[in-house]
Amino acid sequence: MTRLVRQCLVWLVDSSGRHPFIVLLLAALLATVSLMGASSRLSIDTDSDHLFSDRLPWRQQSAEFARQFPQFSDTLIAVVRAPTAEEARENALALASGLAADEAHFRSVSTPGISSFFDRQGLLLLPSKDLFDVIDSMLQAGQLLEPLAADPSARGLLKGMDMMVEGVRYGMADYLTAYDGALNNIAKTLDDALAGHNSPLSWQALMTPELIGRSGGMELVLIHPVLDRDALEPGHAATQAMLDLVADLPGVKAGRVKVNYTGSVPLSDEEFSSLTDHAVPIAVGSTLLMIILLVLALRSWRLIVPVVITLIVGLLFTLGFAAYAVGRLNLVSVAFGVLFVGLAVDFGIQFAVRLHALQSRDRGISDTLHHTGSQVGGQIGLAALATACGFLAFAPTHFSGMAELGIIAGIGMLVALLCTLTILPALLRLMAGGAQHADVALPGGAAADTWLARRRVPVLVAFALLGVAGLWSAMTIPFDANPLHTKRADSEAMQTLNSLMGDPNTNPFNLNVMVPDVDAARKLSDRLGTLPEVAQVVSGADFVPGGQDDKLDQIRQAMDLMYSVLSPHQVKNAPTVAELRAAARETSVAIASVSGELPPNAPLTHIGQSLGRLAEAPDSAVLMANDALSRFLPETFKRLKDSLSAERITPKNLPDELRQDWFTPDGQVRVQLTPGDEAQHTAGLRSFVQAAQSVAPEAVGSAFDTIKSADTILQAFQQAAMYATLAIALVLMLVLRQFRDAALVMVALLMSALLTALLARLLGMTINFANIIALPLLLGVGVSFNVYFVMNWRSGMRQFLGSPTARAILFSALTTGTAFGSLAIARHPGTASMGTLLLLSLFAVLLSTFVFLPALLYMLSPPGHDGKDVQGTARPAAK
Repeated sequence: MTRLVRQCLVWLVDSSGRHPFIVLLLAALLATVSLMGASSRLSIDTDSDHLFSDRLPWRQQSAEFARQFPQFSDTLIAVVRAPTAEEARENALALASGLAADEAHFRSVSTPGISSFFDRQGLLLLPSKDLFDVIDSMLQAGQLLEPLAADPSARGLLKGMDMMVEGVRYGMADYLTAYDGALNNIAKTLDDALAGHNSPLSWQALMTPELIGRSGGMELVLIHPVLDRDALEPGHAATQAMLDLVADLPGVKAGRVKVNYTGSVPLSDEEFSSLTDHAVPIAVGSTLLMIILLVLALRSWRLIVPVVITLIVGLLFTLGFAAYAVGRLNLVSVAFGVLFVGLAVDFGIQFAVRLHALQSRDRGISDTLHHTGSQVGGQIGLAALATACGFLAFAPTHFSGMAELGIIAGIGMLVALLCTLTILPALLRLMAGGAQHADVALPGGAAADTWLARRRVPVLVAFALLGVAGLWSAMTIPFDANPLHTKRADSEAMQTLNSLMGDPNTNPFNLNVMVPDVDAARKLSDRLGTLPEVAQVVSGADFVPGGQDDKLDQIRQAMDLMYSVLSPHQVKNAPTVAELRAAARETSVAIASVSGELPPNAPLTHIGQSLGRLAEAPDSAVLMANDALSRFLPETFKRLKDSLSAERITPKNLPDELRQDWFTPDGQVRVQLTPGDEAQHTAGLRSFVQAAQSVAPEAVGSAFDTIKSADTILQAFQQAAMYATLAIALVLMLVLRQFRDAALVMVALLMSALLTALLARLLGMTINFANIIALPLLLGVGVSFNVYFVMNWRSGMRQFLGSPTARAILFSALTTGTAFGSLAIARHPGTASMGTLLLLSLFAVLLSTFVFLPALLYMLSPPGHDGKDVQGTARPAAK
């Protein structure tokens, strides 16, 4: 059967050489059909969720959660940051209003942290201790606010300071330290106005600093954009429309507000953008370098042009297969083109180098093609089949991204074989007839053979030690399950997302548990909250708080105490510049009169000095100071009154948008867990998921998906390694028909894998879902190169590195490295890590093939025994 297959391969070469025009016409027609199919049927899917099979239980769990809460999918999130909470709120509401009016680009818009419900019921949602502290801060600030209720201007504020001065005169200077934070903010606002900068005073920070929290002046705008599914970046138009609205925001124009964005939509769009960034110059550069290497390898345009054309046609055929058989390219399989060129070029170089070595004046091109096919057809066929096995081994796994690449690239290797044995001979028949024989042995190869033959024992010992180190590296090399680490860290969406990681309220790696009712949610929250891996637990039950009677009593008492602040009898008209100037001068003099009784560096002293300068400043500075000090006062009084008008909360009076986020129509309640900082690493994230699922096994969410996807990838890796190894071993046994010969190829392949692991470990690399692709390529390239030497050894050759085969392998490796190198310099981190690991694998394969394997073969058949000696002198073969 093996002999019959070889005869068929040679027949393909002979027939293609005899009928070149028919072969090329059929190839052109098939390439046209492939190109048409690719343009009409092939899409690119940048959604990383689609890299895994929908049949996986964890994918089905996640899909069910997404069905219950679709508002958490396909999101664009604007992050509005400002120096004050009021400015962030003001600009977030303005942005949301503009977005809601643009129905062509946005389906829905919401501001999760801003709503009338939170304005009115926010205090009632606080824990009892926090509520006491907040109300205490309000009451203290109320003494400063009382004059402002009747005169909401800088004049009213200065009247409040006059009351502080009176307090100092009565020996109460020490009590002012409670107002140091507020007074420092006022001093800064005055200084900025004198310097010509309008920096509005945050009354929220003065009144309730506890509620500002770590986020400071930050608000989120949650957007569901209209996606253009036919575009390569479906959310690009919506994102650009949002940015146009952002540019018109008053706070942005003034330079005080900054709006960034993140979310699943821009992350997916940027994923594709980074995949294609600089793709054209990289492709042009790598193509030129590959052509240069082909010139050095083949030395004749009559050989180079046919090899290049064969590669292009084979790539088109494979692209057509991908279009008709798979229909899409994902984040992993999109690299198939580079991989095809990098691997298929080896077949073309092997064929062309052997043909070049056989050409002579007294031998016609047809005869040369026949002899070339006889010598190299079986070797290329075995190499292509083994490489295809390495790829196709991923097809049965649940890692769909790699499975689709395996199918496309695996069939692509068989396509490359077919093209090499048909299109390439046809082109060579037409173009290479006048070429003459040339010395194509690898320079210095003979000397290297002699050195390896003499030092085969220490060489093998050295490789044995390296293999042990490689085994340890393979067992300890870390796996990075975080898909965010394969994205560009400098992209807008990633930078914004990373800035939100430290806050439990915005950390994207969370878990969700659905429970039957509010009581169950409270019980589960209490249990989960005790876990050290959990930083925060929030549930729908938190919006229907317990102990409402006591809280409402505290709020009503605060309302009574602040009645005069919230319900002034009369409000004065806005002050004139002269009145403001007079008030500033009067308060400055008053503060100066008690400065001796104030502590050193007291903020009130600083304010007095600034007011003295303001009294002499131009009208524009005085008006700017008044605006900065009083701009947010009306909104502050309104929100203060709302917050002290809280009413009892029940599940029935929750707003619809809140119910949709935390409750299902059938009454189930969502409980959300957020991890601590340790979860930004895979080990910490795994601990968080395991700890949470020990209490709530049904927990799902982004953290769960991340860990499960890592497990799926590792399982796919293990399965594919087993499948590929068995398939390659079976193919080698069927073709080589001797266990020893098949074992030689597999041992060299194993050494390549161990060396790759060692090199990756030494360089500090981690394995991720993108660079794990190096496994099948390592198997394919390693088998391909090793088969050539082993089959030459079987035929009696004992000169490995000084042969045309070695030259072909070296230049094949260099051209393959050029293709892999184009991946390594890509702007996309996942693709770059893939290219880097592929280069390391290729280097490891070359070490194994050019050093380890020849030394091993010399150990089995030392020079001078049963064949040719190391210099190539023929000796009778053993029978």
